Amino acid sequence: MLVKNGIISVFILLLILSIGSCKKDEGPDQEVVDKELIEAYVEANNLETTVTESGLHYIISETGDDNHPNYNSFIIATYKGYLLDGTVFDPGNQQLEVFLGQLVPGWIEGLPLIGEGGKIKLIIPSKLGYGGVEKELIPEYSVLVFDIHLLEVYE
Repeated sequence: MLVKNGIISVFILLLILSIGSCKKDEGPDQEVVDKELIEAYVEANNLETTVTESGLHYIISETGDDNHPNYNSFIIATYKGYLLDGTVFDPGNQQLEVFLGQLVPGWIEGLPLIGEGGKIKLIIPSKLGYGGVEKELIPEYSVLVFDIHLLEVYE
């Protein structure tokens, strides 16, 4: 009887350990999903983008002057923010006046590519946007698109 209980206990312990060590199906890699979504959007809209190592896509329509912002710069800009399906989550009715470092990583990476007076379209994968955080009108893991006009840059 003792041997039987010991074998059952060992079996239960092994079962618990094997279940605990099983990796849960985490689904597709979000970076891969975002990349595919962005590539489809770029193709469907006949856009020619440049892609950074992080996966940020951008199109510079006006380069602006030599006064480029950095992480610590105070910027004034106008912009429109929307999702890949065209849903506008921020019509940019007001000028944005903020330190660049307070914005999502996609802006922090993309805005220094233009100077004061420049215009850029940023197509931001979710990891450079809000990631898994849902915001008003922005579902979690959303790719974000911004049309930005950088009006002023202050050091």
